[in-house]
Amino acid sequence: RVLKENGDKGDANDAVIKALADAGNIIARGRLKHQYPHSWRSKKPVIFRNTPQWFIAMDVPLALGGRLSEGESPSATKTPPSAEHRGNARTLRQISLDEIKRTQWVPKSGQNRITGMIEAKPDWVVSRQRAWGVPITVFRHVETEQVIPGPTFDKSHELIQRIEAAFDEHGADVWFEDNAKQRFLGGLVPDADLDKWQQVKDVLDVWFDSGSTHAFTLEDPETFPDYKGLARKPKGQDRVMYLEGSDQHRGWFHSSLIESCGTRGHAPYDVVLTHGFVLDEKGQKMSKSLGNVVAPQDVMAKSGADILRLWVAASDYSDDLRIGPEILKTFSETYRKLRNTLRWMLGNVHSFNSQERVRSLEDMPELERLMLHRLHEVGTEVHAAYRKYEYRRVVSILTQFMNTDLSAFYFDLRKDALYCEAPSSQKRLASLTVVEDILRATTLWLAPILSFTCEEVWMSRYGEQASSVHLELFPELPRQWRDENLEAKWERVREVRSVVTGALEVARASKTIGSSLEAAPEVYVTDPDLMAGLDGVDMAEVCITSAITISDAAIPDGAFTLAGTAGVGVVVKRAAGTKCARSWRITTDVGSDPAYPDLSARDAAAVSEIDAAKALVG
Repeated sequence: RVLKENGDKGDANDAVIKALADAGNIIARGRLKHQYPHSWRSKKPVIFRNTPQWFIAMDVPLALGGRLSEGESPSATKTPPSAEHRGNARTLRQISLDEIKRTQWVPKSGQNRITGMIEAKPDWVVSRQRAWGVPITVFRHVETEQVIPGPTFDKSHELIQRIEAAFDEHGADVWFEDNAKQRFLGGLVPDADLDKWQQVKDVLDVWFDSGSTHAFTLEDPETFPDYKGLARKPKGQDRVMYLEGSDQHRGWFHSSLIESCGTRGHAPYDVVLTHGFVLDEKGQKMSKSLGNVVAPQDVMAKSGADILRLWVAASDYSDDLRIGPEILKTFSETYRKLRNTLRWMLGNVHSFNSQERVRSLEDMPELERLMLHRLHEVGTEVHAAYRKYEYRRVVSILTQFMNTDLSAFYFDLRKDALYCEAPSSQKRLASLTVVEDILRATTLWLAPILSFTCEEVWMSRYGEQASSVHLELFPELPRQWRDENLEAKWERVREVRSVVTGALEVARASKTIGSSLEAAPEVYVTDPDLMAGLDGVDMAEVCITSAITISDAAIPDGAFTLAGTAGVGVVVKRAAGTKCARSWRITTDVGSDPAYPDLSARDAAAVSEIDAAKALVG
């Protein structure tokens, strides 16, 4: 045998060679390695055989000339188009190519890929010769080649009804039962002619099955009661997305397009989003035999599901994705920073309530108005990225915002006000108002990605009685938060701050100071534009120092300067006074309140207010 029952090589070669050798008819023998198609799953050689097949023509004009109007339903028994109609009707290929142009492809390269396949596609072969599958429910006349049900058979409608009823009651296998021909054709054709009709036993290609899924999901009135029939809806309303790997341009996307265009006159989808395949850290295909498989359940057991979700969202899904321990370690650190930022905000607004909010934008300090401006900017970018399915950009935008704008800047500057100002302080309440707005917005924006973490944050802040974060809409932020002039001003403030921060780092390294609160730097700003930007800004607060002096005098020799920031010089000096035991700021008014001898005047007033509130409650 050439092949054994299990597909292994049989003994035919050896038997033939032995017989030739025994007869003395072998001049020489050797081995030749050649390529031969094998099953990718079983690794066994493929046996070819030629059999008749069933095809769907790509270039024959269809009765469906285009999209159906709303409420119109395709019918298998529709009267075939007249010759005049056929002359004007479009072909399945033409309809499919038009629908490809109408569909949004993410990434855009998917459109070119499937367009080339449809343009070059021969007629669609839809039959297979397997022992299982959905049967092709037709009969073929052995003499005339007529196929029923079909347009030339006047009882096609009744035949289709019989087939549908039998399938509903018994399932598709009823087609293969011994009495199937009599069941379906009895009484529809003369008994004497039954033998002339051949029952087709071929089954449909499974791609035809998968391409038909839209008919049993989108058009199911129980699953989608609001789906308005088969008409294509206006762009942006109830849009349907198909999501799968890039190999499905030849598979599911392909078969769904052709099947729907042939029966509905339009594609079943509005958006097609494709992704690459998951590879190991070295870019190799994962395989059990290679031992390089990264199982999602193992990642979730070790790091949690949100680490895996963050990796997926932050990856360029349009290309193949790499994953492995080292890559996941990087995303674990990214996740930790995001989670810590959310936790910090939760801790600060824990006892903050809506009655304490600062309602008017004009009543807020510049820094708070700046952060609301940035929040609006970030929201605009995040919404646009989500609409374009650019999840990688969403992660990038929010990571940059939360790490740089919040943790390294705003929160760092406002810790003193949040921790040390009196509970009734307008600055503190304004900051808490902004932190609350930032917490709500960032949690909602991150929820589709860090679904479990954001649900935890949401319930922690708004209570178990609140609805899930995943039932909330993205926040619509007020347009009046935008203030480009304020942003331009604070760009100059941050430019000067960067020089001061650099000078403080040098002083700390040389042991001139310990923390930045031990310093009272002298800042010389000779650039008029930069100087104008500092108007009304507490630079000691911005630079986190106990005091600061701003001067437009010439920069003295030896002052610290920073390349790229001309017109700013800094001389670091130690702050004068005594260290406040509460805020750690060094001031000259520590002990001014006898009741609190180790506190500055500001902190003494804050503690006095807190003590009074405690006494009132007690």
